[in-house]
Amino acid sequence: MANGSEGSEGRGGKRGLFDDLAGMAGGAFSVMAAMRTEVEAMAKAQTEAMVQRLDLVRREDLDAALEVARRAREQAEALAHRVSELEARVAALEAPREDASVPDDMP
Repeated sequence: MANGSEGSEGRGGKRGLFDDLAGMAGGAFSVMAAMRTEVEAMAKAQTEAMVQRLDLVRREDLDAALEVARRAREQAEALAHRVSELEARVAALEAPREDASVPDDMP
C-alpha cells in the first residue's frame, strides 16, 4: 500500500511543481513588465532632460517655424514682384513723352 500512496503523491507533487513553476513564471513576467515600464519612463525622462540641456527644438516647433518662414518668403517674393511692377509704371510715367518734346507752335 505504500507504493500506491507514493504514486499518487508523486503525480500530485509533479502537478503542484508545475503549478508553482507556472506561478513563478507569471510573477517573473509581471516583474519584468513593471521593470520595462519603469526603464522606459526613466529613459524618457533622461532624454527630455538632455533635450532641454542641449536646447534642442521639438519637431512640431521646427515644422511650425519652417511653415512661417515659407509663408514669409512667399510674401516677400510677391511684394518684390509688386514693387518691380510699380517701379516700371513710375518709370513709364516719368519718361518724357515723344509728343511733349514737340513745341505747340510748330505746325
